[in-house]
Amino acid sequence: MARRVAIIGTGWVGSSVAISTLQLGVADELLLYDARTEVAEGEAMDLAQGSSFYPGATVRTASIEEMIDADAIVIAAGRNGKPGESRLALLRDNAALAQELGARLSAARGVIVVVTNPVDVLTRVVLEASGLPPARVIGTGTMLDTARLREALGRALDLDPRSVHAQVVGEHGDSEVVLWSSVQIGGVPLAQWPGWSADRETPMANEVRTAAYEIIKRKGATNHAIGLVTATLLRTILRGERRVLTVSRWQEGASGVRDVALSMPTIVGSGGAEIVLEPEMLPQERERLERSAQVLRDAYASVRDA
Repeated sequence: MARRVAIIGTGWVGSSVAISTLQLGVADELLLYDARTEVAEGEAMDLAQGSSFYPGATVRTASIEEMIDADAIVIAAGRNGKPGESRLALLRDNAALAQELGARLSAARGVIVVVTNPVDVLTRVVLEASGLPPARVIGTGTMLDTARLREALGRALDLDPRSVHAQVVGEHGDSEVVLWSSVQIGGVPLAQWPGWSADRETPMANEVRTAAYEIIKRKGATNHAIGLVTATLLRTILRGERRVLTVSRWQEGASGVRDVALSMPTIVGSGGAEIVLEPEMLPQERERLERSAQVLRDAYASVRDA
């Protein structure tokens, strides 16, 4: 059966998701929608004309209603962050759109992947507006932060980032939590790695946390890495890989966290974010995770009560 992926929003991020998805060979058919109809048409034409250079797939525009039957629907619509602006500051502008889209996708057959920031709060908004099961409404969450952490550690240790096992959990944003206690390289705890000092943890965590701000300050948006992240998440879902990824979903008690959407290591497969895992954490890491959860609860309440 043909694998159909739909992307709502063809700005910087949506376009990067589209090309990364095609290059990974994830979709047999790629559907694009944007409120700016001609922009979506132009992106579809541009991508289709490169079909000699990626695995076979068709690309075309479609209405949101046509996307209901897709295997996965990516929400990348909304405005980007401004230089110096936090992800949560985007909330008021993007929450109303997320609610509208969630309601229109209530009959979606597949998995909805939320990319638009602030991704954790908007994942909750789309979940509640759509009425779909929690496992089928996923935010990209801290997958990108985790990738940034592994890249930074790989650079510092002169290793391929794929050899570094490390995770960022909680909010995709300022309250995110690096689980330093569980970082390993080839089964060796980071704390035992030759030349590593715990004094390097805080500066590196700050580098990861502020990475998007530094990119936005220079080029106006982040798009390439999140495009690769989202395409990888789509591949995991559509191939039923049951891979452990730090995605954002509605939490129902794992590690004591509930009543909020945030990132935890989660088994992702054809059913979406299927099983949330409970990694070992130091007391201070657990405390920071709960603080991150409360930041997101408060952010959601500010929109709900507005």
